Amino acid sequence: MITRLNQYRVMWVLVFFDLPTETKKDRKIYSDFRKKLITDGFTMFQFSIYLRHCPSAENAEVHIKRVKNALPERGYVGILCITDKQFGNMDIFYGKKEEEKQVGWQQLELF
Repeated sequence: MITRLNQYRVMWVLVFFDLPTETKKDRKIYSDFRKKLITDGFTMFQFSIYLRHCPSAENAEVHIKRVKNALPERGYVGILCITDKQFGNMDIFYGKKEEEKQVGWQQLELF
């Protein structure tokens, strides 16, 4: 059994959503959904795209279940789980300028 964290075991959970915002009630539901994501440790990657770093697939499943429990009645929500290695291969641009790749997360081991 692999217990050591590596780029193929560490996961990223991405949540993509497009929720209605026509009425005041819709905007409240949208805001509440965003707040639940943020409370669960997700950070905004782009508007309506939030992501969370997870140390394992099992931990990612816990957070995916929380997102599923918070799903609003209307709108579209997508959940994608990828490895740290796959996430690290993403090219990110701001306009035509490519953003510098950030150094990966460091996990400390305690004995």
